[in-house]
Amino acid sequence: MNNYRYHGGAGGVGGYYGIEVREVHHQRIPYPHHFTFVSSYVKYMIFMLNFMFWLFGGLLLGIGIYAFMDKWIEANGLVKLENIYDVVLNISLVMIITGIVIFIVSLAGCLGALRENTSLLKFYSRCLLIFFLMEMVVAIICFVFPQHMNEFVEYQFTDKIIHYYRDDPDLQNFIDFAQQQFKCCGLSNAGYHDWNKNEYFNCSSPSVEKCGVPYSCCINATDIMCGYAVQQESVAAASKLIWTSGCIEIVRVWAERNLYMIAGVALGIALIQLLVIYLAKTLEGQIKLQKSRWTN
Repeated sequence: MNNYRYHGGAGGVGGYYGIEVREVHHQRIPYPHHFTFVSSYVKYMIFMLNFMFWLFGGLLLGIGIYAFMDKWIEANGLVKLENIYDVVLNISLVMIITGIVIFIVSLAGCLGALRENTSLLKFYSRCLLIFFLMEMVVAIICFVFPQHMNEFVEYQFTDKIIHYYRDDPDLQNFIDFAQQQFKCCGLSNAGYHDWNKNEYFNCSSPSVEKCGVPYSCCINATDIMCGYAVQQESVAAASKLIWTSGCIEIVRVWAERNLYMIAGVALGIALIQLLVIYLAKTLEGQIKLQKSRWTN
């Protein structure tokens, strides 16, 4: 680098005018032999967080595969997977898909941090960013258009969930759990009359359960036969034996009552995701800086 300095005599009389040229060279900053730009705190924090999620993903995947194989054996290999609804309503398959995604992404975070691999860290941070944006879209739709969301779920899933109730043991257990926890029966605004759409509880069915509802609708959980022929009763009479309101509306009311808690949990999860994305990008930058030191 050239540095120019101007010289002039006092008052410009009898002085010397000229330019002094000096050559200045950049010197590399000496670092200790063991110096590294990579922070071990950031590196192992990312590794430990993703290691826990990797274990969780593997556990979820294992349980999903076990449940799916058990269902496959019981159905003699005739598990129905004809459309997207068959996949979404197949809880074991949803667990397998979710487990695979968590397992792969967290493994990329683990190896990317441990091996200081910028390609894996880029893949990891981009996956987290995609998940974050998807969650934000769903949250905005649910909070801004709750009625439209209710109508969409009711229209798209009520008939199919009711129809598959006895065909899928995992879905049956999930529905029974939801009806008992939220004290509801059926899904839509029709409430307990939704169960007339199921071939076992339909009033024209030859089954002993015709015009009935699942035991999980019963107010008295020990009386598993309380729902027999209850669809023939009026709402006032039926409400003495079973929960009569649909689960979608009950869940919506519960969400409105606990809006601040739900928003707080959602915000906490979002902040944690943003923090992990920031740590991953920070580590990626530190690794690149360290590599530039080696190449220079």
